[in-house]
Amino acid sequence: MAAVNAVGLGLVSLGGAPRPAADRRSADELRGLAEAAGRDLEGAPALEIARWASETFGSRFCVTSSMADAVVAHLVSRVAPGVDVVFLDTGLHFPETLRVRDTVARTMPVNVRSIRPRMTVGQQDGEYGPRLFNRAPDECCFLRKVEPLERALGDYDSWATGLRRDESPTRANTPVVAFDPKRGKVKVNPIAAWNQNDVDSYISRWNVPVNELFKQGYGSIGCWPCTRRTKAGEDPRAGRWAMFDKTECGLHV
Repeated sequence: MAAVNAVGLGLVSLGGAPRPAADRRSADELRGLAEAAGRDLEGAPALEIARWASETFGSRFCVTSSMADAVVAHLVSRVAPGVDVVFLDTGLHFPETLRVRDTVARTMPVNVRSIRPRMTVGQQDGEYGPRLFNRAPDECCFLRKVEPLERALGDYDSWATGLRRDESPTRANTPVVAFDPKRGKVKVNPIAAWNQNDVDSYISRWNVPVNELFKQGYGSIGCWPCTRRTKAGEDPRAGRWAMFDKTECGLHV
């Protein structure tokens, strides 16, 4: 695959444009904000939840996106044009996923930050042995997703995700706003109460970029070595880490 022109796409590497330290809130203040919003915004429209987060946190609020689709990035951009969208470029994505990222950066009023692991895939193979994802997927996910996200979120007090309650049993109780004590930040899930029909309707109404792999039988899309097509009757995430007792990459636990 040809190298991506980061400047042309508006992609920035980790470390660019740090947020002012004076804007940072304490963990106790963030916890209080999250707990109140979690109660007050339950049942509120997704756009209202996104607006609350944008108005509350300003430039210290971002969106994280796996680029399976750009629904949350689009939603937040309606109330916060220019919002940072953090994408974890693991080096193991499908080409279709990278095309969604590039389309979002080119066509939407957002600032895509493409965050890479500390090691390339080749360097990781040299350090840990080839195909770590086949032997120790939790370790691979940590190196290529969890640790990069920790670095990226250092610039923010709050971030939005696309988690939905209908995706799997492990996500059934996802709150619309919560405090993440591990990271000391506010996690916003504006479409937590949506179902697939809601997502499809939004995509159709706003012509939102979506990953072509959904048309090829994938229900949930991650890195190519650990993602397969789902079978009839399976939940959307059944194709992730199908050979392991694993349902999450570690970003949302």
